Amino acid sequence: MVKHVLLNKLKETSKDKAQEMVDIFLSMKDKVPCVVDVVAACDYLKSARSYDVILEVTFNSPADLEEYQKDPYHCDVVKPFVHEHREACAVVDYEF
Repeated sequence: MVKHVLLNKLKETSKDKAQEMVDIFLSMKDKVPCVVDVVAACDYLKSARSYDVILEVTFNSPADLEEYQKDPYHCDVVKPFVHEHREACAVVDYEF
């Protein structure tokens, strides 16, 4: 199994914009075939070192993670929204 973890710092840190990003991330569960599970949530602490939204995507294999990176829904819908509203990010991909 592979986990893709993405932390997102938003340009506009409103609760509505963060929830909009969470919703678009969660929409991948039914639209991206190689995805096993998706978890997305907003940060509630709002500390100086906090990121605003987390995405955790689970895949069966590294090959599925590569497929995800080319998936039409991910590339044409999710990525453009995220790139428009994200200021910074951090990512970790690991096998478990």
